[in-house]
Amino acid sequence: MPPTIAHLGVGAFHRAHQAWYTDRAGAVGEPWRIAAFTGRSATQARLLEARGGTYTLITRAADGDEISEVRSIRSVHDGADAHAWQTTMADPDTHILTLTITEAGYRDGTAATRIARGLQARRTAGGGALTVISCDNLSDNGGITRAVVFDAAMAIDHRLADWIDDNVVFLSSMVDRITPRTTDADIDEVERIAGIRDHGTVVTEPFSEWVIEEGFVGPRPAWDQVGVRTTRDLAPFEQRKLRILNGAHSLLAYQGLLRGFDDVAGAFADPELRELVEDYWQSAAASCELPRGEIDEAIAATRARFANPRIRHRLAQIALDGAHKLPVRIVPVLANALASGDRGDAAASAIAAWAVRDGRSSEQIAQVLGEADAAARAMRTAVDRGIRRLEDSTVRAVRGDAVRS
Repeated sequence: MPPTIAHLGVGAFHRAHQAWYTDRAGAVGEPWRIAAFTGRSATQARLLEARGGTYTLITRAADGDEISEVRSIRSVHDGADAHAWQTTMADPDTHILTLTITEAGYRDGTAATRIARGLQARRTAGGGALTVISCDNLSDNGGITRAVVFDAAMAIDHRLADWIDDNVVFLSSMVDRITPRTTDADIDEVERIAGIRDHGTVVTEPFSEWVIEEGFVGPRPAWDQVGVRTTRDLAPFEQRKLRILNGAHSLLAYQGLLRGFDDVAGAFADPELRELVEDYWQSAAASCELPRGEIDEAIAATRARFANPRIRHRLAQIALDGAHKLPVRIVPVLANALASGDRGDAAASAIAAWAVRDGRSSEQIAQVLGEADAAARAMRTAVDRGIRRLEDSTVRAVRGDAVRS
């Protein structure tokens, strides 16, 4: 049997990302198989079982679609199937566990307990060391995974926790690939072109990225030959994503919604917003630790992604939870710009648009900017300048009321 990756949380993103990379790696190196388990719902298992785990991937570029089949998933199970889960986790041919369980999956403890039970079965069977890789959009996701799994193991048996400490590594990773919801029209397209009505079809963009922390304790697929990077320090890559991609997303979301735009491509096509984002990227680039050449490549890739009109990334979705997102996406960029002697208008405009659009109070703005020191006061001046600019423009007619001060 080929070496195995167990995966928990087999949704669309896993199939557009980790399973796709593993499928490509199998074409240039030793093939690996994925034993996939659903998270909270058995729906994905039913969809994938119809074709034995094989599914169609639509890569949606601005100039057309590329349709391919992904065959790396060899078995699919309901996440509630404890026997299949523990058997897979105990198997010495299973060398890696990957996770896409969403932020909620780390909080509620159910996934951690399931993983701990799987590791208990592995310990009992003498299955050997295991590498666990979190593929969720959380900073230090490997550290978070280790903490919740260790706590769950302690609740079961402290000897299990000791065994995990000695035999299991939890690696962080940074993942990126937009995966819109599959529609009936997408399934119809696959049927028309390929002659297969595949309800497991996944739609994604051409861009993809996966950076994994070094530290594997066993073999791995030939991921490094198909674009996956490993690094001793993941933090600069997470920083780059937060500031170049996510920060620009937030800027487009708040400014774009005020102007009546619905999605990223539509907002980015507006000349004024495009110029604002380009200005923001210059400030963001100056705040990043990675070499400028790599940052410029990331900006160029993000520019192409934003301009793809066939990937409908909704601004309203991006705009959710701004009070928690802005402090990590925008505030460091603004602080660095001001400390360097720049006005920071582009970065400040994102916070200003959030405040105006959502009717945020002075206190709420202060909470986003952080502790009340000289740097925060300088940032507040820049944000207030952005608010006045919005209030003086025709945007006020779209939203109506201004932020309370």
